[in-house]
Amino acid sequence: MVKKIAISVAIAVYNEEKNLARTLAAVEDWVDEIVVVDGGSVDKTVEIAESFNAIVIHASNPQLFHVNKQRAIDACTADWILQLDADEVVSSSLRQEIREITQDNKNVVNGYWIPRKNYFLGSWLKKGGVYPEYTLRLYRNGKGRLPCKTVHEQAEVDGEVGYLKNDLLHYPY
Repeated sequence: MVKKIAISVAIAVYNEEKNLARTLAAVEDWVDEIVVVDGGSVDKTVEIAESFNAIVIHASNPQLFHVNKQRAIDACTADWILQLDADEVVSSSLRQEIREITQDNKNVVNGYWIPRKNYFLGSWLKKGGVYPEYTLRLYRNGKGRLPCKTVHEQAEVDGEVGYLKNDLLHYPY
């Protein structure tokens, strides 16, 4: 019998009550663990995370938000980690692609760049070099981490990195 490979979602948040439920609803039924590091929210962010059975870690809200993202990554226990922001949604096609590649026992890739599609002023941005906006967000546990040096940094992954085809939907505004 082949062992099912587990997937964790890692999210750092601060006052994300308007976004978080949409993000968690897109992953709750197919991931094994949701880890949320809350930077001291004063709205209903923690309550929303708990309603999705997330593991909530309370922390300060550091100037460099990636510190809390890394705390969430470090707390994950599954074989694979999908790091998300509270304003991102995993599309159904991306969900299927992630499930397929993480369950492939012959897969030797340690991380994946995911194309991100940005929503702005009522439509998806598709021109001007903003699509696809690749972001390195899926990696094997212990193989990926954030340098925690700048606000727009990418994860660093030990080993081979590949590219996924399906979109991560981003609602930043």
